[in-house]
Amino acid sequence: MKHLLAIICICLPFLTVAQTSQQYKIYDVKNEKTISIDELIKGLDKTDVLFFGEEHNDSVGHVLEMEIFKQMHNTYSKVALSMEMFHTDVQPIINEYLGGYISEKNFTKEARAWNNYKDYRPLIEYAKTNKLNVIGANGAARYSNMVSRSGLDVLNTLPKESKFFLPPLPIDTATGRYYDKFIKELGSHNMGGMKIYQTQSFWDAVMSWSIVKYLKKNRNTKVLQLNGRFHSDERLGTLAKLKDELKKLHISNLSCFPSTDFSAPDWQKYKHLGDYIIITDPGVKKTF
Repeated sequence: MKHLLAIICICLPFLTVAQTSQQYKIYDVKNEKTISIDELIKGLDKTDVLFFGEEHNDSVGHVLEMEIFKQMHNTYSKVALSMEMFHTDVQPIINEYLGGYISEKNFTKEARAWNNYKDYRPLIEYAKTNKLNVIGANGAARYSNMVSRSGLDVLNTLPKESKFFLPPLPIDTATGRYYDKFIKELGSHNMGGMKIYQTQSFWDAVMSWSIVKYLKKNRNTKVLQLNGRFHSDERLGTLAKLKDELKKLHISNLSCFPSTDFSAPDWQKYKHLGDYIIITDPGVKKTF
């Protein structure tokens, strides 16, 4: 749930899957067994969108994102990357960088890359080298700040040109389990409860809409969606909104996080989170 991280990340060398092979475990919930990355990729043959729910500072998780993206590209004919970490209004800048028109310095500055961009850089560079599309999927901070202050209805007051970067209005807020989880997550830091929850719903709606818009123009393309795992755990949030939009879409959900029971995981405790669970070694140094 962290957006536009305000802290300086600690720069670590980007690891490889070989170096992290003893630092993660993948569990296939449906088949009730641990699997390899190769087996995970083969299991995506009927999947249209794979949600990778991450912890933003999980260094092992970032390595796995890159490996999964690469193997999806090597296995399936059409693959694209969708990212919470970039916003809809910087899509032209993303395209300019991928097309080789602008420098990386200009790209990271003008596309407002997160402070831990080094964690996502290998994915962007792989997409650039292999001419793969990257979707800036999230809503810009200026709009989410509006919602946090005044609620979702304030988006209706924006100029027509601004609404180009937003999903159709009004945006619904999900009730029930997702809302309950969110309020529990806030704990004592309520910060105006419902308006903050509407901001969460705004992010979910924009990311879902971004994927829908892309798939309607790029049929038969598999999309790897990266987001903080709160947005997709238990098939809620962004994933639920996407499923509502495109009911026939085949979606797989992956939740990845460091786990204190890494040496002897209790998979039953985690299986409600997604179709695949990846736990990583909590002893590995975080990226920030």
